[in-house]
Amino acid sequence: MTDLQRTPLYDMHQDLGAKMVPFAGYEMPVQYPLGVMKEHLHCRAEAGLFDVSHMGQVILRGAGAAKGLEALIPQDVIGLAEGRQRYGFFTNDAGGIEDDLMFANRGDHLFLVVNAGCKEADVARLRAALEPDVTVEYIEERALLALQGPAAEAALAALAPEVADMKFMDVATVSLNGAECWVSRSGYTGEDGYEISVPAASAVALAQALLADERVEPIGLGARDSLRLEAGLCLYGHDIDATTSPVDASLTWGIQKLRRAGGAREGGFPGASVILGQLAAGARKKRVGLLPEGRAPMREGTVIFASAEGGEPIGHVTSGAFGPSLQSPMAMGYVPSDMSAVGTQLFGEVRGKRLPVQVAKLPFMPANFKR
Repeated sequence: MTDLQRTPLYDMHQDLGAKMVPFAGYEMPVQYPLGVMKEHLHCRAEAGLFDVSHMGQVILRGAGAAKGLEALIPQDVIGLAEGRQRYGFFTNDAGGIEDDLMFANRGDHLFLVVNAGCKEADVARLRAALEPDVTVEYIEERALLALQGPAAEAALAALAPEVADMKFMDVATVSLNGAECWVSRSGYTGEDGYEISVPAASAVALAQALLADERVEPIGLGARDSLRLEAGLCLYGHDIDATTSPVDASLTWGIQKLRRAGGAREGGFPGASVILGQLAAGARKKRVGLLPEGRAPMREGTVIFASAEGGEPIGHVTSGAFGPSLQSPMAMGYVPSDMSAVGTQLFGEVRGKRLPVQVAKLPFMPANFKR
């Protein structure tokens, strides 16, 4: 792992006994001595602290920043209120998703968080489209922490009481442990919680202050993956990519009405004709939840058939794991739209055998966001 980058919290992970693995060009903790199952359940019951410093942090400055970003994503950026954040995705001319992101209106600038594996391409895309009228600043001197779970509010409010007043998708500048932090009430576990951009030099001290709370445990990539899968959330490069449209991926809730046909700012983003056409007529495939029978998970790449014997494959699994909260295996994948109804019986091929799997409603676990 000599060519991999390290986050500002690398030494702390080592001190905590983390097992480190390569992920998106970084050495990242996959689990701690507590273990993936207990880490997952602790986050659901109390609070978990995640190092997500590998993600890309970008600032857009300039009077045309919102309008410029709207030309690259099918979301309402211009209408986003100051102090609020929204989910979005970069699209391509074929209607595929180049990356998904969070973007926030922080008054005199927009703040974006993009995926680690896509951040170089995203920054290049933004600079090509927006500069010189808009300044695109890639932030390298800050870390990113996620504090997730029902005890997250109490744990963070012990350092800054004002965070308790924040609602889901609010953003604010907050002093935490003596450092100026950019805090959003959001995350990727389905639980209430916060994402915290902190100066790199202050990241370890802040993480240690949070971990000093008996309700907070460090959580690795293993439990992060099972938590987001139970929450029905996509992982870029697995459940969504440049070949899947937002309609295929069941992410149409992320496209506001004014960017759709008949809206005040209809279209105007890459692949608009494809995506708006699919919104009107439907897509041929759809991302669905899948619940295998028995205890064996159906992992990514598992081929799906319509019947127990014969016939050609009709779909595939994009994410699959055992759900610690569900106490059963779970998966997401793509199937033809006419086979996507909840309760549809399908079959996944595992080690040469076709095993029953049923289309299920997403998310598998209800979200606990503070609205």
